[in-house]
Amino acid sequence: MSTDGEQRPRKGSWRDWIGLLRPAQWTKNGMVLVAYFFARWDPGQRARALGHQPFLIALLALADFCLLASGVYILNDVLDRGADARHPVKCLRPIAAGKIAPSAALLLAAALLGVSVAGAWLLHPNFGWVVTGYLLLQVGYSCKLKQVAILDVFMIALGFVLRAIAGAAVIDVRISPWLLLCAFLLALFLGLCKRRHEKRLLAGSEIHHRQALAGYTEALLDQLIAIVAASTVIAYALYTLNAETVARFGTNGLGFTIPFVMFGLFRYLDLVYNGEAGGRPEQILLTDRILIGTILLYVLAAAAVFLLANHVAAP
Repeated sequence: MSTDGEQRPRKGSWRDWIGLLRPAQWTKNGMVLVAYFFARWDPGQRARALGHQPFLIALLALADFCLLASGVYILNDVLDRGADARHPVKCLRPIAAGKIAPSAALLLAAALLGVSVAGAWLLHPNFGWVVTGYLLLQVGYSCKLKQVAILDVFMIALGFVLRAIAGAAVIDVRISPWLLLCAFLLALFLGLCKRRHEKRLLAGSEIHHRQALAGYTEALLDQLIAIVAASTVIAYALYTLNAETVARFGTNGLGFTIPFVMFGLFRYLDLVYNGEAGGRPEQILLTDRILIGTILLYVLAAAAVFLLANHVAAP
């Protein structure tokens, strides 16, 4: 107990420090591996993805982004600790709850960000540029951009696009602009659903927690979610049936994966509107059995399409 009667922040348990890193949200960084897996099935780029080295490099890039993301999360928690302390859920975060001192958290964030940026440049210069750009975007988001309605979710979606670009840059392969568009729209969809959940959870007091929420109405969010959900399905359908995609993979069979994408979006909407979920997309993706099953079926269907195309193309 300090002399002025205020309780000093505790050092925190190992669980508090792990919670500070938000490992559950590392699932978002799976976007880094997308370019590698699609390159494996692209005859024009397969040579760059074959063997153990490209896969190991892709995994290192994934780990690098996890360190980067954790550093950004800590920085964001330090900046938002006052608002988080008044939030019904975020008040449990280690910094907001007073379990870890902001100064100690900032030291860890600096270490994570430093290692991540240095490691990115060592892996590949192009990857280093993308990681540096991502970090600058996130710093801008944490300091100011997250307070601007609509722009805030666009910045989140752009972060997913940069993850996908980073995964292509680190193994020096091309990624389809259609895939980048799909990644952007899907992230935008998840971000808008999260804002809707926050709007309902904090009804009447959102201005004290996140300034951008005051710029939304529930009706507006419902409209935006519907528009983006439809756009996501259309963009993915156009990608799978696009002449360039068919030529690259030697099949138009990817169109058979469209129903899985639609069902996954419908299931998520059901959880948002009927299950009052959506506040933590990463938790839903890790716990909802129907969504997990849908993702696994999508992966199996895509793999079957690629394998069949390769078998037909083989002499």
